[in-house]
Amino acid sequence: MKSLLLSAIFTALGIASLIAMTSVAIAQPYPNKSIRLIVPFPPGGATDIIGRTLAQKLSAQLGQAVVVDNKPGAGGTLGSTELTKAAPDGYTLLLATTSTHSIAPSLYKSIAYTVEKDFAPIGEVATATNVLIVTNGLAAKDVRELIALAKAEPNKLNFASSGNGTVVHLQSELFKLNSGTQITHVPYKGTALAIPDLISGQTQMLFDSIVSALPHIKGGKVRALAVTSAKRSSLLPNVPTVAESGLPDYVVDTYFGLYAPAATPRDIVDRLQREMAAAVQSAEVKERFASQGAEPVGGTSAALSALMKTEADKWRRVITAGQIKID
Repeated sequence: MKSLLLSAIFTALGIASLIAMTSVAIAQPYPNKSIRLIVPFPPGGATDIIGRTLAQKLSAQLGQAVVVDNKPGAGGTLGSTELTKAAPDGYTLLLATTSTHSIAPSLYKSIAYTVEKDFAPIGEVATATNVLIVTNGLAAKDVRELIALAKAEPNKLNFASSGNGTVVHLQSELFKLNSGTQITHVPYKGTALAIPDLISGQTQMLFDSIVSALPHIKGGKVRALAVTSAKRSSLLPNVPTVAESGLPDYVVDTYFGLYAPAATPRDIVDRLQREMAAAVQSAEVKERFASQGAEPVGGTSAALSALMKTEADKWRRVITAGQIKID
């Protein structure tokens, strides 16, 4: 009888100890281990550099390592899909872009995620703009003259792009749509391969990132006609916007958004949003972003959700009008 009583006591103590240990584990503040940040593009590009800059600053703020994990492929959709398979605990995040969350759903015949259901938007990290550059031999000196030239000789002009279905391609299709022009598309495997033909005059125009185009502009190899953002870029302060130049509805920026898996607890999402917003306003982060032609935003979850929808509507219209599809 005594042994049974002792056994019951030890069992009760064991259960109590287990409950206490579980309670302590549950009570541990977030984060209590390293965080994985998926970047769905290769190392070295703008998304990767922005992701690594953010990760370094968040690591210092959170007291836990934020480790970048590059998962490129299929226009960023492979890495984005990987986030949907992660536990919704705040320890796996994604730095996604306009391409993955506002273009891909309309561009690809099938992708393995639904933007509205599979992600918890944390906030917009940064925004970047492109610049319209033209070959030096082109008669047009500004956007208005370019449009007039294209209308006078439909399909004689051509535009280079970094590949079929890329943001650079779709920006050009939007330009055609808004200006009512017919310009022939010449796709390349990246803008680095497109630039030499633009310089030589084999192609006439290209939308490129400001950082990529700047050396060629400053070197006098190409001319900058306009930037695609709503306001002028500090990197090219004397170059007008496309909107200033005769197409008031033409504004194109690339957003970089931070996401967690759907069903991530609201308090974790809110904490990450606050930390991200603080991180991108620091002097060192601003300087690093500027080197990529990007500006910090630090926006809210609600603002990113609204931006995703607005951008998706815009690009869906362009993709439909241009009959653009990728298998």
